[in-house]
Amino acid sequence: MLVEKNVPLRAYNAFGIVARAQTLVRVASEADVAALLADPVLAAAPKFVLGGGSNIVLTGDVRPVVLKVEVMGRRLVQETDRAWIVEAGAGENWHDFVAWTLANGHPGLENLALIPGTVGASPVQNIGAYGVELQDRFESLDAIDLATGKTFTLDAAQCAFGYRDSVFKHAAAELSDFGLAGRALITRVRMRLPKPWKPVLGYLDLERKRHETGIAEPTAQQIYHWVCDIRRHKLPDPRVLGNAGSFFKNPTVTPEQCADIIARDPRVVHYLLPNGTVKLAAGWLIDACGWKGKTVGNAGVYDKQALVLVNRGGDTDPVTGGEVMTLARAIQTSVYERFGIRLEPEPVVV
Repeated sequence: MLVEKNVPLRAYNAFGIVARAQTLVRVASEADVAALLADPVLAAAPKFVLGGGSNIVLTGDVRPVVLKVEVMGRRLVQETDRAWIVEAGAGENWHDFVAWTLANGHPGLENLALIPGTVGASPVQNIGAYGVELQDRFESLDAIDLATGKTFTLDAAQCAFGYRDSVFKHAAAELSDFGLAGRALITRVRMRLPKPWKPVLGYLDLERKRHETGIAEPTAQQIYHWVCDIRRHKLPDPRVLGNAGSFFKNPTVTPEQCADIIARDPRVVHYLLPNGTVKLAAGWLIDACGWKGKTVGNAGVYDKQALVLVNRGGDTDPVTGGEVMTLARAIQTSVYERFGIRLEPEPVVV
């Protein structure tokens, strides 16, 4: 267990916000967690689990003990006639894991390529893109209870997956007696990749790629390259322009609410869901309110995708968490005033 004091966190959050951790513990194994919980001071302190920092907004220095998850390793656990079961340590880079599965002949995660963050964060957020969510490929995960030190395994049902949601985002009183927000540290995640492989297409951007390339039946590798190309053209690279990816969830409304919005603006981008509700494109709502390219202090709305907030500050004057949240609240207000829709942020605000 490596314990560090007064650690700069700018390199550990994708927004590039300047903040410090009073105490940071690097967790590379279950033994490191056991050592942490055996220390009376560290065990009693509040804790904050940090993966790749791609889905957080730091509004100041972090007082809880920061647990930097660095559990590594990738392997094929099992192969059957129906699926490949693959596993990765929670500290592995998600995109690198996707690329590894394809390179080893285990397709199924290609639609989730280039999503920033770590493998351990993927079930917390129930990440998703281009018609696939993590829950569609999830097998199980291993985690450690930070209150008791006990290890446990959860399947998909126990993770209570929802749209950008899981049991890890709720305290016990909010969701169930098994809420795990702030209590669990994920160490390993396993995915079930079905056989035979079937492409997941249908999203407009992917259909455009089929038309442009003339490939009617793309391979998993081709879909992977298409998704990477689409994301690189639409979304900024956090290493170049700090951001936390999509900042707001796409809201869902009733068909009646959608009809009311369409009556006011027929151009609204919407998708009918299997349960009868309608998903609205949050980026379109924000763009319609005139926010694309606008800034508040050093926080800005990306000029190619209104759903992404970015760090417009330089090395000497980086964006603050306060500026990001001021911009986010202003966007929420204008969308609500025009459409009656309350946008919900995706990142965790610390």
